[in-house]
Amino acid sequence: MKKVLKTLLMLVVVLITYTVNANDTLKHSTIKWHIKKGDKIKVTDATGMVVYRGYTKQNGSLTHLYDFSQLKNGIYEVEIEKDFSIQTKSIEVKNHSVTFSEETNEKFFKPVFRILDNKVIISKLALSHDEMKIYLYYENDIIYTEVVTGNSILNRVYKLDQTYRGQYTVVVRTNNRVYVERYRL
Repeated sequence: MKKVLKTLLMLVVVLITYTVNANDTLKHSTIKWHIKKGDKIKVTDATGMVVYRGYTKQNGSLTHLYDFSQLKNGIYEVEIEKDFSIQTKSIEVKNHSVTFSEETNEKFFKPVFRILDNKVIISKLALSHDEMKIYLYYENDIIYTEVVTGNSILNRVYKLDQTYRGQYTVVVRTNNRVYVERYRL
């Protein structure tokens, strides 16, 4: 009789452990949004007001590192800015319960700037065929402007005259954002 009770007790412990782990997996499998140390996070409410802005201090899953259930009821947009991309996702908070919206998941890539001697190289991955407006300034005077569209990879190389030494600024407008790169020649 003791052996049967021990076996039954052991079976109950194993089933409880299995159930707890299974529920934990289901609870966090709805979003697989991994972030790393140094990624920039911004949370805005439905009116566009920034509720939180900061940098992540460790690697992990967004749902494990941030507790969105403490926000007031409403719809929020969570934006994670990584090295080369920006991801946004909408969440709804209702009575301390958080629901991630799958339809509003958006990811786009930031332009990459490289300066080699007197050449400015701008590259951008545009999977949704985004438009990229480029403005080139020399000492705060605009010297060149161009709109680049059409391909999934947008590349431009600009060779500058080395006789004009000074401060150059490249401004790129894409995906309703502005990216600025400054350098001296």
